[in-house]
Amino acid sequence: MDKKIQFSHTVYELTTAHPEIISILQEQGFDQITKPGMLQTAGRMMTIPNGCRMKGISVDTVKEALRNHGFTIVE
Repeated sequence: MDKKIQFSHTVYELTTAHPEIISILQEQGFDQITKPGMLQTAGRMMTIPNGCRMKGISVDTVKEALRNHGFTIVE
């Protein structure tokens, strides 16, 4: 299965298409992602790069974690 994702898509869109991204992002410091309603509210507006900036997380670290789980990031 080809697991290509675009960082221009919202966290909600990405996690709807690939639910396994939730645990990957949680491991990277997106601790609010598993709270009920977060994906339905903030996740509908938030992209991974925006979330990284808000949380002080390196985008490159998140990209590497996603690649390690078989994802291809399309720029």
